[in-house]
Amino acid sequence: MSRVGKMPVIIPAGVDVSIKDDQINVKGTGGTLSLTQSALVKVSIKDGKLSFEPVNESREANAMSGTIRQLVNNMVVGVSKGFEKKLNLIGVGYKAQAAGAKLNLSVGYSHPVNFEMPAGITVATPTPTEIVIKGADRQRVGQLAAEIRAVRPPEPYKGKGIRYSDEKVTIKETKKK
Repeated sequence: MSRVGKMPVIIPAGVDVSIKDDQINVKGTGGTLSLTQSALVKVSIKDGKLSFEPVNESREANAMSGTIRQLVNNMVVGVSKGFEKKLNLIGVGYKAQAAGAKLNLSVGYSHPVNFEMPAGITVATPTPTEIVIKGADRQRVGQLAAEIRAVRPPEPYKGKGIRYSDEKVTIKETKKK
């Protein structure tokens, strides 16, 4: 059995998990998230813990038990604590401004780049060169951060662009004559 799938998910106080038909619903202070349950995995709640078991001994069922367990764990953590991604803008004149559910970027193009935030995701700019994306759904927060980074990814010669706060950009040496 999958090592990840063997570990139970502990449900913290204030989080409500319900399993109906083929849906797993997780409700907490951060919102409500749902996941379609796989037919290869049997999910059960016992003593405030969620356990995941493969239905049969197949390789797919074994792999899916670990996958479903981790997705549900991300949902539980998301509705209780939430997830966040931090981005930094490196470059002269590069700045970001959050206005409600919109993010305006000035990153060296002749036009400003605007992003509309989906429901459940909040964006903040503590300084003009920092962007903080927060939300309950880990996948959506990471995807949105990747889309914002893709507007101007860091280039390898000067390091200018939008990068994750923990990202290390290796600077290349220029051509020598």
